[in-house]
Amino acid sequence: MMGEEDFGPLLKRLLDRRSLDSAALSRLASVPEPELLSVFHGERPSPSLLRRLAPALGLHSADVFAIAGADIPDDLAPLDATAGRRVPHLTRDAVVLPPEQREALRRLAASLPQVERTRPVPEPRPHQQYPPGPGALLMRMIRNRNLGWTATAHIFLVVTGRYWSAATYGGVGRGRTPLTPDLVADFAALLDVAAADLTALTGVPLPATPTPPNPAVTGVAELIWAVRRLTASQLQQVGDTAEAMRRQLPDRNPA
Repeated sequence: MMGEEDFGPLLKRLLDRRSLDSAALSRLASVPEPELLSVFHGERPSPSLLRRLAPALGLHSADVFAIAGADIPDDLAPLDATAGRRVPHLTRDAVVLPPEQREALRRLAASLPQVERTRPVPEPRPHQQYPPGPGALLMRMIRNRNLGWTATAHIFLVVTGRYWSAATYGGVGRGRTPLTPDLVADFAALLDVAAADLTALTGVPLPATPTPPNPAVTGVAELIWAVRRLTASQLQQVGDTAEAMRRQLPDRNPA
């Protein structure tokens, strides 16, 4: 529902993180400053405003809608919910490839035609309808990537090396599992959103000793984003290409 959470304070925290004020954002987003100020004072942001804010904030449009607790427009929402089940397998193949091949997979995904939507975007299942809160915000962003709880758990293991059960992510969305610094850092790695932005949005600090970036997962979050609106058959095509690339790699453990 539009306005599920108060967007104004979240937007203000993102601006503070960037050392910007409403006047600067007004110029960057080509939005009248009074329109921004009304949002800061509690008015619901319009879909048009959210779209204009996204590039100014350096965020995906769908994620700005998620931050605002707003319904994701049809043209931004994932197309085929069944396709998300294939993403963990694609991710496992992608992380063993060199960066240039991961980028080739991303370009392949981006080149595939966008299939026309024939049905309205379905309502989230009851267990994925989260009460307002920072965990719900993160799980809405996960849903933007066409991932359910189980797929999320498998991909987090691949990307971060840490395994949390599928139920843990459901608990995060429902506010039953506390957000920890490690969890927020893990979300940042999968979402390809600056960890400092997630700290600003959730109020959870980052780990005192951050884990150094893993070169093996560079570009994986971008690939996950690129496949989010593909059909299952299109994602299978990308997955088959990734598997073929992996099979052509030199044997790392020769006899």
